[in-house]
Amino acid sequence: MSIILLLNCGRKKEPNYISLKTKIQIIKASGEKAWFSSVKLRKSLQRSGASEAIIEAVIQEVQDHLQEGMTTKKIYQLAFNILKKKHQPAASKYKLKKAIMELGPSGYPFEKYVSEILKYQGHKVKLNQNLKGLCVNHEIDILAERDGIQKVFECKYHNLQGTICDVKIPLYVHSRFNDIHANLENKVSEGWIATNTRFSTDAIAYALCSKLNLLGWDYPENKGLREMIDQAGLYPITCLQSLSQKEKVPMMEAGLVLCRDVTFNKKLLKEIGVSAESIEEIIQEATFLSQRNLLE
Repeated sequence: MSIILLLNCGRKKEPNYISLKTKIQIIKASGEKAWFSSVKLRKSLQRSGASEAIIEAVIQEVQDHLQEGMTTKKIYQLAFNILKKKHQPAASKYKLKKAIMELGPSGYPFEKYVSEILKYQGHKVKLNQNLKGLCVNHEIDILAERDGIQKVFECKYHNLQGTICDVKIPLYVHSRFNDIHANLENKVSEGWIATNTRFSTDAIAYALCSKLNLLGWDYPENKGLREMIDQAGLYPITCLQSLSQKEKVPMMEAGLVLCRDVTFNKKLLKEIGVSAESIEEIIQEATFLSQRNLLE
């Protein structure tokens, strides 16, 4: 069995747990090798809202099953299965990244999801707008406005782990934004790219240089999509374990993408054939997922 050492540096901070199995190399989704980190695993589990006792038990069991060359996908699935047995609602939060990838196969549910996040932040939003540029017309995924500032969002949805938005995407989006901005009839002043995955180093460098705004899974640092969702409790319905994939599809087709919206849509659940007993279970899980994460 693995042994967990607790290092106390004399300050009241989050414990720094180090495993004797941290010397095991694992394979990331990108194919790169990395050292297994129980600290990273603990941090991801804390976002699930599970108790420290459950988190500790999950980490111990995961470490007992670690093998050299194990993929992050297998480690995630192992941790998820253990957490699901111990606390199903927490497991629903833990599968956030996978759940967003399940918003497909088309990118529209992701566009709708991003628009709901923008609404939560106080933006007025419009989906699938056509704007006339100086040279040509452009179909915009999201047109958002807050405090008199108009923003155009291009949403890049991916349903495969390890996919990265490379520099070609900001190059393309920036040229479109420049054409829209050049038409003085438009009041747009900010261009954005929103994705459920990560940006390459060159994509970030180009965006910073050209003043194009990026929103990725973990970008900007500590202000990415993952943090926004955790802090606001804006989890997609694809997180729900008590709702089958077959039941999720008609709900997304009806424009419902947030767990918090499920809590007052019992009528829709009945219409798609969910039993009264299951509805209460779904509402309970959706309510848990909609709670804001107050972890600092």
